[in-house]
Amino acid sequence: MRIRGRITVVGLLAAGATALGWAVLARASGEDGIAKRAARGQLKAAVLKMKVQKDGQEVTVTRTLPFLSAGTVVAAQQALGISAGDDREEAADAAGTGQDLPTADLGSGPGSLGCPGRDSNGNKRVNQDCSFRRQAEETITFNPLDPNELLAGQNDSRVGFNQCGIDWSTDNGKHWGDLLPPFRQKLNEPFSQEPTASDPNRHTIGGGPGTEHTYDAASDPAVAIDAFGRGYFSCVVFDILSNASALFVTQSPPGAHGSFFFNVTFRQWMVAEDNNGLVFHDKNFIAADRDPNGVSPNKGNVYVTWTVFRFDQSGSYQQSPIFGSMSTDGGRHFSTPEDISGSSDTLCFFGNFFDPTLGEHKCDFNQGSDPIVLPNGDLEVIFNNGNTPAGNPNGQQLGVHCHPTGNSATGTAHLNCVEPAKVGNDIITGEPQCDFGRGPEECIPGAYIRTNDFPRISRNTENGHLYAVWQDYRNQEYDIQLSISTDSGLTWHEAGTVNPDRGLDHYFPAVDKALTANGFNDRVGVSYYRTERVPNENTTPTGGFLTCNPNQGGDPTACSAGVGLGNSDYVLAGGTGAQTPYDFKVVSPVFAPPDGAQTGFNGDYSGLTINKGTDAHPIWSDTRNVDPYAPANGVIHDEDIFTDNVGLPNGQARVTLGATIGHR
Repeated sequence: MRIRGRITVVGLLAAGATALGWAVLARASGEDGIAKRAARGQLKAAVLKMKVQKDGQEVTVTRTLPFLSAGTVVAAQQALGISAGDDREEAADAAGTGQDLPTADLGSGPGSLGCPGRDSNGNKRVNQDCSFRRQAEETITFNPLDPNELLAGQNDSRVGFNQCGIDWSTDNGKHWGDLLPPFRQKLNEPFSQEPTASDPNRHTIGGGPGTEHTYDAASDPAVAIDAFGRGYFSCVVFDILSNASALFVTQSPPGAHGSFFFNVTFRQWMVAEDNNGLVFHDKNFIAADRDPNGVSPNKGNVYVTWTVFRFDQSGSYQQSPIFGSMSTDGGRHFSTPEDISGSSDTLCFFGNFFDPTLGEHKCDFNQGSDPIVLPNGDLEVIFNNGNTPAGNPNGQQLGVHCHPTGNSATGTAHLNCVEPAKVGNDIITGEPQCDFGRGPEECIPGAYIRTNDFPRISRNTENGHLYAVWQDYRNQEYDIQLSISTDSGLTWHEAGTVNPDRGLDHYFPAVDKALTANGFNDRVGVSYYRTERVPNENTTPTGGFLTCNPNQGGDPTACSAGVGLGNSDYVLAGGTGAQTPYDFKVVSPVFAPPDGAQTGFNGDYSGLTINKGTDAHPIWSDTRNVDPYAPANGVIHDEDIFTDNVGLPNGQARVTLGATIGHR
């Protein structure tokens, strides 16, 4: 490990105060790729520790900085066979031979074809495979020209290594088709992403010679549909044993209804591509200018935002700014990626802690961005940030307002984002940590899964009001928080906790605005998971919680009671504006924690779209279906994607104690 020395922080603390800051970031051989180092626990989140004066005494404040999304880490672990998953060896990539890691068998048994009985509880199973391999991490939207058309996506492991899966429905979710797009056919070749005469945009950040072979794994699916009915799908792809990583956004033409997407080859549909140990692309979301009857001058534009992790030559973390790019021609050309995180003298500190060439107030400890297009064609992007002042152990949610201009095909497109505004506080003090083999990580102990505090955003197309939701630990349990902006994101005010029930953990929220006749009434929907808490959850044991569940590889004699044994459900809440908490209904059956090869992960987010009045389509993953080929197939409770067509609840609920999974 490398320990940074003592520093004096000027202007951030009371007079005479000093801070001791150091970053703890495990290193590995420079020969290992970023994804592999993260998967093996050799690359971990940076930790800031500061000595500050409080009430006349010196105290230590510890803050963990953003890290690669759990979806990316788990995909890499799965490919390396180190996450209780498939047995496979590290193959020819290690020697730089230009060959790919092998693809595992599908894992389906002779009686599984047709997947009988895998719908239940009135829900529709979205993924259509019969592989009994994990699908998780969901996103969904609808076609503004035909609300019966739905487009969804998820992380999908049906072919062994994690990929990004696509789902579509043309009958309002009654029936679904799905596919694994052939995006792995794209060769990693950053040198080909430099500006050309036909495309003056630069689609690489760190560059590199290229591996000249296709990508091993993928994660972080995102979907959007624009004002002309064109569908978009985005995903990050990466290698396990090299530093290759990339981000693409490809299009489904209107007549395909999401059942076909253009193949990603050479430069078209590419946003950024690198093979460089200094750069890694992660955690993307996309948004389209989608109102066919709106006044936006940017109708049909599509935008993508994501996190660019930057490392120094030794492999240590430097910063993780949010980048953005836009297309004005249906995704065929994307603008040169630009850092949109910005700087703030009042909100962001320690921006140059790891790299003295950066600004002190640069907002660059970021992860988990989410963009939305406003009625006038502007763009609002919110994200989780860790640049809070010395002495503050918590994080914050920030937002930047952007004024897109130019033409992506001619290289003149820019996002033009202003200084960030504070969306809300992210209270992380007391959040439990679990050990999944890499040391302590933020988690839901009852389910023994990773979690995060990434924010999500939606907007009212009539009045431009914005709604942001996220989970945090301010109530000494994971609860869903709401913040509202009535001036298009220039200022925000927190509106309180969304969930009325106490005594459970609530996490991975999604948000959307109801399309009611009176668009000014701010009917809002929020969906999220709930899981039973474990005893003493607020006190993480040294090294992190360990699972007690034998199906997760747990040892009941060496764990904290209840870890990995809690039940979960998924709920849909609805209310009006700032009138929290919102009433809710349970939309899933009670389900067990992921187990076997799927232990520790149920995605990084869930999804929600409201397509007809107050008809909502929440989308989530659960483990209701039992694998008939367990334990030989490596999993007992299989993670599948489900959705439903549910009327949005409406009303302000009263706070209740002692909530029970499976019940209102």
